[in-house]
Amino acid sequence: MKIGILSTAPKCYSTQRLKQAAADRGHDVKVLNTLRFTLELEEGEPDLYFRSKVLSEYDAVLPRIGASITYFGTAVVRQFEQMDVYTPNTANGITNSRDKLRSMQILSRHAIGIPHTTFVRDRADVLPAIERLGGAPVVIKILEGTQGVGVILAETTKVAEGIIETLQNAKQNVLVQKFIKESKGKDVRAFVVGDTVVAAMRRVAQGDEFRSNVHRGGRTERIELPPEYEEAAVRAAQIMGLRVAGVDMLEGDDGPQIMEVNSSPGLEGIEGATGLDIAGSVIDYIASQVNFPEIDVRQRLTVSKGVGVAEIVIPEGSELVGKTIADSGLRERDFTILNLHRGIKVISNPKASRELEADDSLLCYGKLEAMRDLIPDKKRKKKRKAKKLDPQKIEALEGIS
Repeated sequence: MKIGILSTAPKCYSTQRLKQAAADRGHDVKVLNTLRFTLELEEGEPDLYFRSKVLSEYDAVLPRIGASITYFGTAVVRQFEQMDVYTPNTANGITNSRDKLRSMQILSRHAIGIPHTTFVRDRADVLPAIERLGGAPVVIKILEGTQGVGVILAETTKVAEGIIETLQNAKQNVLVQKFIKESKGKDVRAFVVGDTVVAAMRRVAQGDEFRSNVHRGGRTERIELPPEYEEAAVRAAQIMGLRVAGVDMLEGDDGPQIMEVNSSPGLEGIEGATGLDIAGSVIDYIASQVNFPEIDVRQRLTVSKGVGVAEIVIPEGSELVGKTIADSGLRERDFTILNLHRGIKVISNPKASRELEADDSLLCYGKLEAMRDLIPDKKRKKKRKAKKLDPQKIEALEGIS
């Protein structure tokens, strides 16, 4: 198998380990500088040039796209996808995960724990937003910061206001998140490959530092994750569209809280902490999946009249609850059940003997008209009344005595 590692840092630990792991398994592996590609677009023939020469054929590529070259890097990955070259992390997946706001927006619609987060532009909205988070302290994050850069703990609302205003004046977009106090100074990194957590470590901040990133001097230790943490990590990576990812979680009183899903996770810290051959796991996974490149369903469905993918949620009290898929009559209609989502669990190609439960979500493919009467009306959320803050409340929030 011929593998290309897309990286602008050929001598860094992660790139070297992945290259060595591929070579050790007998694969032909090359490190390709992401910035030296030229994209060629013609009808029916997307192509790539590398260093001004037509790129030879590759079976798979492994993107290691840095934040500073996200736009061009994802364009290169997307071109490989259009050429049916396998990649474990798609261009959409990388883009989704790189923007902290976008990733939180995507995760928020799923049954998966995330810290309560708000995005504010108008200064007048800052205090009400912080109150909805439960008040200070809060965590302020620059949208595209990495390795703990641009993550600030504001102990009081007055300090938070000042930080947000300063960052916005510097043309930075920021998120404000609830501070999970029970996890102060520590978090969990789960390394996901495919549908498995192949390694996990806890990162513990040193001294008064609340950020636990290794690049901030954090100490690491190998851990065994509880099942709910493993499920949350794998599900978060899959939701983002990533098959190789580092998922950062906080250990909250309510269970795992997803902080970030990293599309180019470093190997040095977690291999050092666990002693595991994680690079080898990544290469082995790519080898097992190389004949199954990612298919953009939207591209394949555009010419199929009346056919598509729809999500059917089984409500409480439905006649389908308690029946097996075989007895439900669903398979006799003109559609196929691809996945059954139950909480954060995903059951692919469910068996006919699988019993349906309330709130199960069925991802179906087939004639939309056949599915129309099974799709319940959208539930409308009750509007929350905005609270008006009085001066005394503002003073309390700001920590003014």
